Amino acid sequence: MFKTLKRLAALVIAGSIITAPASAAGIAGAPAPFDSKTVNIAVVSFLGSGDWLQAFEAGVKKQADALGINLTVSQARNDNDTQRNLVEQAINLGVDGIIINNGRPEVLQDVAQKALDAGIKVVAYDVDLDNPQIPQIEQSDKDMAKLVLEQAVKDKGEAFVGGAVYVAGFAPLDRRYGVWKEFVEKHKLTEKAVWGVVNDTVPASVADQTKAILRANPDISVIFTPWDEFAKGVKLAIDELGLSQQVKIYGVDISTADIQLITEPDSAWVATAATNAAVVGEVSVRAVSLAIAGQFPGRSVLLQPTLITRDDLVNNNIGTIEELQQKFPAFQKSDAASAEWIPAAKQ
Repeated sequence: MFKTLKRLAALVIAGSIITAPASAAGIAGAPAPFDSKTVNIAVVSFLGSGDWLQAFEAGVKKQADALGINLTVSQARNDNDTQRNLVEQAINLGVDGIIINNGRPEVLQDVAQKALDAGIKVVAYDVDLDNPQIPQIEQSDKDMAKLVLEQAVKDKGEAFVGGAVYVAGFAPLDRRYGVWKEFVEKHKLTEKAVWGVVNDTVPASVADQTKAILRANPDISVIFTPWDEFAKGVKLAIDELGLSQQVKIYGVDISTADIQLITEPDSAWVATAATNAAVVGEVSVRAVSLAIAGQFPGRSVLLQPTLITRDDLVNNNIGTIEELQQKFPAFQKSDAASAEWIPAAKQ
């Protein structure tokens, strides 16, 4: 174990966090190797910032702590080559499992297979690696988009004029945008524009784009934002243009910062659909742990989303994720990828 920890300590690169080693090895009654040694897991995220990622990583750490896992957390900061290199480094470290969080399938499929060939278990969140040996942790992206877009049609009626913020090539965004396209056809909506960018300054960049779009298309009344970082940028633009009464935001994902934006007086962001990012992190650790223990959690590990409207938050005086969990029990935990031997994460 000392050699493994020494190698882990060597992985000090931009965007990496090395957690402190567990104080004791082995969980009584757990299957091998959890019964007799400390397990090492690496988490490699494509993104490098944002409230969702912070909450996800917090959930990862809580569940890892409960299992006595040594954890290496790193972010590629939106760089494909960096993410590949981070996975390669995790393989070279000889970790027991790797959690791949987001990214592009064509960039990661071969290195994920390389990890499997080395005897390392892999799970993936929000990136479809098209490999039957790799469990997919999924938020049911289609259900999230469907929930929030049904609310948009309920609020605005059929045939409204809208736009969507979208960047192709990211599995969750592709799935969510696909539902938007279905709604455009089914409800005779008019899609006036599609725009977006994924970089280190998503809200600011999307805000600039959105201002230009709204000036050129003043009849847009709904903007679908399939990621909360997109929604933040759109809200910035709408606020600056003074259009919060005319243009409404229907988003995906939620965080405490998002709740504060949604509940602002006269906020244009009126509904979102989401799972708890911290719970996604917990489930991801449990899934890879089951795989390491020889208890494959299934090809798809699904977390069901919840629709949350601005009225829900305001009427229930909800200002934080913690308060949302208290008043929306579905947000507090998930039984996905559970087992009797896996201790619950401390809340």
